[in-house]
Amino acid sequence: MPGYSEFYFNVDHGYLEGLVRGFKAGILTSADYVNLAQCETLEDLKLHLQTTDYGNFLANETGPLTISTIDDKLKAKLLTEFHYFRNHAFEPLATFLNFITYSYMIDNVILLITGTLHQRPIAELVPKCHPLGSFEQMEAVSIASNPTELFNAILVDTPLAAFFQDCLSENDLDEMNIEIMRNKLYKASYLEAFYKFCEKQGGTTAEIMRPILEFEADRRAFIITINSFGTELSKDDREKLYPTCGKLYPEGLHLLANADDYEQVKCVADYYAEYKAVFEGVGSGTGEKTLEDAFFEHEVRASNL
Repeated sequence: MPGYSEFYFNVDHGYLEGLVRGFKAGILTSADYVNLAQCETLEDLKLHLQTTDYGNFLANETGPLTISTIDDKLKAKLLTEFHYFRNHAFEPLATFLNFITYSYMIDNVILLITGTLHQRPIAELVPKCHPLGSFEQMEAVSIASNPTELFNAILVDTPLAAFFQDCLSENDLDEMNIEIMRNKLYKASYLEAFYKFCEKQGGTTAEIMRPILEFEADRRAFIITINSFGTELSKDDREKLYPTCGKLYPEGLHLLANADDYEQVKCVADYYAEYKAVFEGVGSGTGEKTLEDAFFEHEVRASNL
């Protein structure tokens, strides 16, 4: 019944919304972070987290704690909760959650390809992949013993297959093109496709996700430009890697494509108030804030608005 979808929201999504509200209430508070900053050992950190909604996620660790152990346990907790949401989600929420995993899948696949090119055993690389970017066919990919087999496994067995077909051929699987592949995949499968999906949903989904994805698209355009200086990547090829769903499109992207150095990139940012502020906060000396740091801080501030 058009116009009355809100009446039926709880049928498909009420349970998960209740869980989300519960998780939001369990986010660490400012007081928690103050206490964590005062911890002198990892055991102190473990004891404090036990008093929060993180509970006893380290309870089974009897030996000396390490940073990698805590990181692995936190990822495992995130993965369990995310999969629970995904398994109970109806459309279009299920597709939305799938899109969230695509960026991790891209990084995982690129890691596997890069490792294979360097003659690293796939079995050694798979544990290094981010668990949120794992997929059911990961074992099929890990059987590949060379780049060609890996490429074919990706085309056949992963959710990114459709995007890889438009990306590169197996003859392009060399070191020089690995980052080009990564950026094309981010442009096609994660940013532009995700943006179109959110636009189609409209309402609050589009309102919230549009600025998030626009910022990520523009951030990647700036970073791609700066990283391309001093390489063999032509200006035309550079422009093809830019996501077109950000605020820079189209004029800003054209200016970035023709930039020859960092100062010209900074001049492009000056035309956009929020990006001008980001570049102004970047230091120029050793130990100063990097551009990636400045973008991250801006993203955090925007998320808290």
